[in-house]
Amino acid sequence: MPDFSPADRVTRIKPSPSVAAAARVRELKAAGRTILDLTVGEPDFDTPAHIKDAAVAAIAAGETKYTSVTGTPALQAAILDRLARHTGHRYTPAELTIGGGAKQVIFVALQATLNTGDEVIVPAPYWVSYPDMVLANDGTPVIVDCPEEAGFKLTPRALASAITDRTKWLLLNAPANPTGAVYTVAELRALAAVLDGHPHVSVLADEIYDEIHFGAGRVHSLVEAAPELRGRVLLVNGVSKAYAMTGWRLGYGAGPEPLVAAMNKLQSQMSSCPSSVSQAAAAAALSGDQGFVRESVDVYRRRRDALVAGINAIDGLSCAPADGAFYAYVNCAGLLGKSTPAGTVLAGDEDVTLYLLDAAGVAVIQGSAYGLSPYLRLSFATSLDVVDAAVAAIAAAVADLN
Repeated sequence: MPDFSPADRVTRIKPSPSVAAAARVRELKAAGRTILDLTVGEPDFDTPAHIKDAAVAAIAAGETKYTSVTGTPALQAAILDRLARHTGHRYTPAELTIGGGAKQVIFVALQATLNTGDEVIVPAPYWVSYPDMVLANDGTPVIVDCPEEAGFKLTPRALASAITDRTKWLLLNAPANPTGAVYTVAELRALAAVLDGHPHVSVLADEIYDEIHFGAGRVHSLVEAAPELRGRVLLVNGVSKAYAMTGWRLGYGAGPEPLVAAMNKLQSQMSSCPSSVSQAAAAAALSGDQGFVRESVDVYRRRRDALVAGINAIDGLSCAPADGAFYAYVNCAGLLGKSTPAGTVLAGDEDVTLYLLDAAGVAVIQGSAYGLSPYLRLSFATSLDVVDAAVAAIAAAVADLN
């Protein structure tokens, strides 16, 4: 057999830091270490019973065959109704694409549109996969820093400075991973005003966390705030986060018909269709009782408040409460330059991460993985007991620094 040589698209991307962190936690636990894991970006709740029941019923009814690449009529109707409720826009089945999770939908959108050298604006902090998905599809990620002073949000000035003749997409994630940042209608309108002068730029709006929001009212979609942009926006969402369905792998996108047609063409050659059973479950999630969503958000809010209060009581660490999602983005600049009991100097946020894992048994992810340092991402998609124990362990480890 000849030597295997991976394609350039493989060698130019990095393994996911969050996946690597989760793997390291599993290794340590298997070796007998007790680890308080604040790395996981998935709900710790079980999928609601009525959703699982819908999947079981679909299996019993023989709904286990191929479906259309764009999904079953029931799922299409559930998604389109949900979009109408949340955006005020009535999309058509021809404007709908369905894939194996929102992550796949984003990847296929980039695959369907990017040519070598096309640029994608990626505000930082960013979800770890965005730049590498751009690179994998021959594009160039243009990273734009969104500092804490700006609420970790993209400003109109920063957006305008990043746009060039090669810009194909702005990738906008809100509520954001890793910061939980949410844009107001006024902020979205201000970004839309910049985009109005650059009609060649489209927006890939990742709204996967839009149901997990801790403020008054709800999260507003870009196409709701700026309806004139509808023909240039691909809305991406799914059922993983809001309904605790990460393993069901079902995401969707809604956007301009020509773009969606190109994406569905690729999807048909990639996986033919999403899982028929997952589609039945997703239809039940989107169209059924939403009590689980409201109850889980209340639980996340209590965890967030406990985590933020605990972290802000530790000298050298600080964080503002997230407006959405289930993460805290913790500023650890106050720990840099300090020494561990073993004499190791903490030079960056990765050093802090490794120290907390070794000394406190607390697993977090360094901010450098998300494009903005020195920070730590802590997930509160875990029990309040784990949150409290992790904060106490972090406090004790920080107190030991010199």
